[in-house]
Amino acid sequence: MEDLSSCTILIVDDTEENVDILVAALGSLYDVSVAMSGEDALEAVAEAAPHLILLDILMPGMDGYEVCRRLKANPETADIPVVFLTSLAEIENKTRGFELGAVDYITKPFEVSEIQVRVRTHLFLSLATKRLRQQNEILELKVQERTRALSQIQEATIESLAALAEYRDPETGGHIRRTQSYVRALARALKNHPRFRSSLDETTIHYLFLSAPLHDIGKVGIRDQILLKPAALTDDERAAIKKHPEIGRDTIAVAEKKMGAHSFLRFAREIAYSHHERWDGKGYPQGLAGEQIPISARLMAIADVYDALISRRVYKMPFSHTEAIKIINEGRGTMFDPDMVDVFVQIQDEVRTIALQFAECADERAALAAGR
Repeated sequence: MEDLSSCTILIVDDTEENVDILVAALGSLYDVSVAMSGEDALEAVAEAAPHLILLDILMPGMDGYEVCRRLKANPETADIPVVFLTSLAEIENKTRGFELGAVDYITKPFEVSEIQVRVRTHLFLSLATKRLRQQNEILELKVQERTRALSQIQEATIESLAALAEYRDPETGGHIRRTQSYVRALARALKNHPRFRSSLDETTIHYLFLSAPLHDIGKVGIRDQILLKPAALTDDERAAIKKHPEIGRDTIAVAEKKMGAHSFLRFAREIAYSHHERWDGKGYPQGLAGEQIPISARLMAIADVYDALISRRVYKMPFSHTEAIKIINEGRGTMFDPDMVDVFVQIQDEVRTIALQFAECADERAALAAGR
């Protein structure tokens, strides 16, 4: 903390006798300057802000109240403590001064010991407040740095897990990038919707974007003979594939447990486990219906199906964007949350742009560009 003796004090009073008393009382203790009018006081403060202002109330021209009001209205001078100088006859105006932002009054005729004690007290409080503000700013910077570091760890964790899924199934690379972008676009379009505004803030949307690539992480537990099979699957193989949501949930839950109940991985776990649920309850693995399905998984379900439709696979050619949107719309209220479908259709141009940006083959780009 600064030494009190290095503090500067501005005395504002139009009466030389009062100025002389104040300078004599404080001049040997602090760096004191004087202004004989309100206008001069404002100019002096603009040139060099003091640590404390002793301000007379009754002055010709601009009075002390107006000077104080202007000081407090300016963000650059609002924190300078102002102590009013007043005669006993003006004490009834104390309330007005405090309302304007003054911290204290010193009454005339002056008592030197009182002046010295009050000035010392307010300087000490002012410097302590300044020091506390600086410490809070430093703490806030440290919190921001820690938050950034944590965010980087979170993103690295998700990217590493997503890379593992992509390694197992090379076709999922573009799928991962497209679906996470669809999810973010749809969530942002829904964040002011009455049903979703309390759930979809920007932080949540960011975590949904990061978590979406893990929706098929459970496929790392599916045998290559099934996962990469170029032909139609048997009933047993389809049953095995349907276990990937549970595998994904369990995989993410292990990491989530280590990170605590408020981990960002909650969204990843919800998405991995429930993105194959249907609005009408006919999905898997739990057969959840309607609002029972987490919002994160409902978003992912639309993004996942749309992208599967427009993507080329060994067993099919890509659907056009128009055909895919038509199929999504047909699933409104059966496969998908109806409100989410409505908004997805509204932002379909943005969705199509995302699909084109991350299209992986000429067939996909041609179908999207043609808009068939």
